[in-house]
Amino acid sequence: MAQLNITLNQDEILQLLSSSRDDAFKQLLQDSLNTILQAESTEQLKAEKYERSEERTDSRNGTRERQLTTRLGQIELTVPRHRDVPFRSLIFDNYKRSEAALVSTMAEMVIAGVSTRKVSKVVETLCGTSYSKSMVSEVCKELDGAVNQFRNRPLTDPYPFILIDATYFKVRNDHRTVSKALMVACATNADGKREVIGFDLFDNETNNTWFMFIESLRKRGLHGVKVITSDAHPGILYAIKKIFPEVPWQRCQTHFSRNILDKTPSKYQKGLHTELNEMYNAKDITLARKIRDRIISDYEDIAPEAMECLDAGFESAMTAMVLPNPLRRFVRTSNHIERLNRELKRRSDVITVFPNDDSVIRIMGSVLMDIHEKFGSVNGMGFPIKQLKSIGNYELQLKEIAEEQLKLLAA
Repeated sequence: MAQLNITLNQDEILQLLSSSRDDAFKQLLQDSLNTILQAESTEQLKAEKYERSEERTDSRNGTRERQLTTRLGQIELTVPRHRDVPFRSLIFDNYKRSEAALVSTMAEMVIAGVSTRKVSKVVETLCGTSYSKSMVSEVCKELDGAVNQFRNRPLTDPYPFILIDATYFKVRNDHRTVSKALMVACATNADGKREVIGFDLFDNETNNTWFMFIESLRKRGLHGVKVITSDAHPGILYAIKKIFPEVPWQRCQTHFSRNILDKTPSKYQKGLHTELNEMYNAKDITLARKIRDRIISDYEDIAPEAMECLDAGFESAMTAMVLPNPLRRFVRTSNHIERLNRELKRRSDVITVFPNDDSVIRIMGSVLMDIHEKFGSVNGMGFPIKQLKSIGNYELQLKEIAEEQLKLLAA
């Protein structure tokens, strides 16, 4: 190892003792690192400057200037150049490792919901240099590989129960801000654990975009599906019956109640909501139909449109009734994916407008990966495994429901 000799002259000592200590220490650091660079050059060449030696391995070829960002600010380094074999310095190797750690931390801060503006301020305070919002977004591209691997992974296990939904984010496209739909699919596997099995961004929700999304799940291997739960968006129904015609659709009861109550005068909504819950919690479909008929009889004069909605959507909202009681509450609503969407919104609130489509996939995909890992850390998610294992006993009834729904959709 080459010997390092770092000396201070009288002026430098006086400056260190003066009021401009930051500038003095910055100059001292710069001089020290430049001395280290020269020592490393001598070590690699096996010779001092202008020294003739049989051990010399290469010759010097001038220098180049390079900036290095430190906590004291930016300093200018004079980096030696070698003629044949490139000069290497531990200073820059260590700097690259520190920079990689910084990039990783910046990305984690953004995923955790810290605004890019706040991240920039933190980095400026710690490192003495500023990072623009766009630069913070750029470092998050380090996440692309992991996110794409996660969202394109093969779906090798059977997934009996699927939840699908979409939530909207503002994205900047062609110098204007538009809302785009992030479609998300969650599923319960054969062990009763929930997983995030897919997500993608589309301009809107149409028959075609929902078909593309659900078809992408099928191409990745999605199979063993017994029930698909969602709201009543026409695009979802179209895609389900095109791609999984043998699978019955469970209309989310929470959304169904909202649709009914929105058509009901406000002073009757609370009482009707209580009666709808009584209908959903009936012990069997026969009793549920009796409660439905009673509700329609009681409210058809004061809320005719609401009762038409109840009558038309009743059967699809009660698909889960064919399953044993412990399974019903896990299948009959999409509340779980609604909570997931709220978490996505919470994380995205600090961003407000995403700069492009890729940034939505990158950041929201990272959040979904985090949620997926938390699912996996909770054994069973409280799902009734015993009843889940017996799901095959109900396949014939589920198939009959799917066939009936297919006829209604065709009509």
